[in-house]
Amino acid sequence: MSKPAPRWPAYKRIPDFVPVPLRTRHDGWTPVKQGEFVGWLAQSGSVAQAAAFVGCSRASAYALRRRPGAEDFAAAWEVAASGGQADVGPWKLTRDRVAAAATVGVVRVVMRRGRYVGTRVMLQVSALLRHLGQIDRSRLALDEEGW
Repeated sequence: MSKPAPRWPAYKRIPDFVPVPLRTRHDGWTPVKQGEFVGWLAQSGSVAQAAAFVGCSRASAYALRRRPGAEDFAAAWEVAASGGQADVGPWKLTRDRVAAAATVGVVRVVMRRGRYVGTRVMLQVSALLRHLGQIDRSRLALDEEGW
């Protein structure tokens, strides 16, 4: 009886995440830098090394994780730090995150064979359409009430 040909092991897949909302600074945590941090964390397994790769401190990374609105970032961090073993459940674009996904975008960390390759920030057209639908329904509800 022959064995099937060995396949590449299942590598980490970091879940897409809505970046932590912050004001824009040239040396701050941009959405791309947040994705790069998660990618380097998945590759190195060290928060200090990943923060150094993106030019930030370990303390600022932990502070970013504790900020309000960082739930998606924290979930991606958990998966990256655990070697892809953490179970964070399915990624779902909830109602309160639709506006952020439509305007800021969603960060996707690209990993190939266990190595960090790059980060993409993608605007979600479906999120934009969903957000516009929510606005239209709100406006219609106000019109019916006589506003």
